[in-house]
Amino acid sequence: MGNRLSKIYTRTGDDGSTGLGDGTRVAKDSARVTAYGTVDEANSAIGVVLACDIPDDIRHVLVAVQHQLFDLGGELCIPGHAAIHDADIDRLEAHLDGFNAELPPLKDFILPGGGLPAAHCHMARTICRRAERETVTLSHHDAVRPEAIRYLNRLSDLLFVLARVLARASGHGETTWNHERRKG
Repeated sequence: MGNRLSKIYTRTGDDGSTGLGDGTRVAKDSARVTAYGTVDEANSAIGVVLACDIPDDIRHVLVAVQHQLFDLGGELCIPGHAAIHDADIDRLEAHLDGFNAELPPLKDFILPGGGLPAAHCHMARTICRRAERETVTLSHHDAVRPEAIRYLNRLSDLLFVLARVLARASGHGETTWNHERRKG
């Protein structure tokens, strides 16, 4: 790739536009830029989880996810580009099934929290859900491969399960939503 980022500022975006990966200029608030920008935000939120003391198996999965999110951002930034594939989604599902198998079944909703790593993982999950919604919005205007949306959907599920695992690993445990608290 060479020294592509030898100069960080170019001033080309001072007019409120940005360049896509194919060279097309679009508004910085376009649905496409919003979608891949939120994918980048989710990636950064996962970086915060990785800055915590977490088990190695979770760290390994999340580092791989960060690479895939970078690929997904590229897919969304370059119209027509394909970077996320069914095998990537299958891997997420395998991790999801593996981590979820160790958890007790849910009977109530979980409140975000459970210690710092789990809370950060919940934050990453909600940002990932927003990235999914914004990618769906983009799909109403431009072509988006279904794999991109499915990947974000599965990833948010995985982040939820990982937050549960992290809450238990930290000793903080999970707090369930008390829907009965307003009765009486």
